Amino acid sequence: MTERYAFIEHAADERLDDIRDLNRSDRRPDLPGGKGLVIAEGPLVVSRLVESRFPLRLIAGFRNKLDAYDEAYGLPGDVPIYELERPTLAEVAGFDMHRGLVAAADRAPARSPEDVLDNARTVCVLEGVGDHENIGALFRNAAGLGVDAVLFGNGCADPLFRRSVRVSMGHVLRTPFATLPGTYTTWQRSLDLLKDRGFRLISLTPAGDETLADALAGADKVALLFGAEGPGLTEHAMKATDHRAAIPMAEGTDSLNIATSAAVAFYERLRSSHPYA
Repeated sequence: MTERYAFIEHAADERLDDIRDLNRSDRRPDLPGGKGLVIAEGPLVVSRLVESRFPLRLIAGFRNKLDAYDEAYGLPGDVPIYELERPTLAEVAGFDMHRGLVAAADRAPARSPEDVLDNARTVCVLEGVGDHENIGALFRNAAGLGVDAVLFGNGCADPLFRRSVRVSMGHVLRTPFATLPGTYTTWQRSLDLLKDRGFRLISLTPAGDETLADALAGADKVALLFGAEGPGLTEHAMKATDHRAAIPMAEGTDSLNIATSAAVAFYERLRSSHPYA
């Protein structure tokens, strides 16, 4: 066994507390009200956590997974690295972690909306989106389709929840995001920040009175707003935007999953600003 890894035999070892009970809703280490850690699973997502602004605390995994990660990415030399057998990791995490590699980091200080908007041209704004997997998928789509930042309005779930990080393939750790201040009926006032910076605000709604392509035409900076599945954007939010746009759909359908809608909108924005896309 290489001296680079500290072998841990027993699941009760306190050195593993940062990755303990990952599927327990009341004791998860990524709970903002608890330890508030960021958890990454699998080699690719771990590599993105290592490269991110979040201070790394540990990496743990099976011996062969640690060796493969070291060969592919290089293990950092300034954090503890623990080798575990598969049953031990399963007992610690609370489930069989077949990816065989996990890392934990502290949360970095929250970024301000002003900070994430610097140099941004395409922004996604969310209201009431509470599904962690949808948020993760949306971040993955945003990263792949040229979105510069994500802003959270009222009622959104934690983007650093373990499931969001996993579904995003770690892109939530790379794409800048911030939370807009305000309550259910007041957060929309924060959208003035985008208007003051020259953004065209577009609500995505099945009841839109123009196509997304028309709403995007000629825009330099764009903010695309999405609401929760079912209720969609509130009227308060849509009143604060410049356009209400709909994605054309086949007869007999009324809406798309939010992550799918976002992907369509992000691509249309990319295509309209870069015609070769």
